[in-house]
Amino acid sequence: MIPSDKVALRAEMRRIRRSLAGNGAVAAEAVARLADDLPEAVAIAIYRAMGSELDPAPLAGALASLGRTLCLPVVIDRSAPMIFRRWTPGEPLEVDAAGCPAPLPLAEVLKPDLILTPLLAFDDFGGRLGQGGGHYDRTFAAMPQALRIGLAYAGQRVERLPVEPHDIALHGVLTEVGYTPARKAAPA
Repeated sequence: MIPSDKVALRAEMRRIRRSLAGNGAVAAEAVARLADDLPEAVAIAIYRAMGSELDPAPLAGALASLGRTLCLPVVIDRSAPMIFRRWTPGEPLEVDAAGCPAPLPLAEVLKPDLILTPLLAFDDFGGRLGQGGGHYDRTFAAMPQALRIGLAYAGQRVERLPVEPHDIALHGVLTEVGYTPARKAAPA
């Protein structure tokens, strides 16, 4: 049973994600083979994996080989939306204000068509449970035109996540078993 309290849910989903990460390299390679399954986009924001997050590095290589422009998120102000800077696999990175690897300040700032986001849990209705800092929700609100796609292990799926007014739904999720568009929630 998944607890409904977000703090307890985050703790449980961190535990689950750590257990899934034992097979992380295989899952990351499987996701890379599914690069063509993502919705069409020219500029794609990815992320650099931290901790037990599914590593998008193989997917980044696959997307670059398909001619997609890549960018990474950059936190400049912890209470503001992130920006995205152009990045090619292998280019140097520095730590941003949130302690995450990010492109150097001279890199071009882009507005991505598609944002791949890490998560702790997801549901079939576009629900996403993040780390709790609000970085992606603030960014999604500032970039409503961008497709929002979660990147996760299939085992991070839950039946239904609690949703708050500030939570912005995903358009879909890519896992090692494929891409799944979000379903519309049934009327109450």
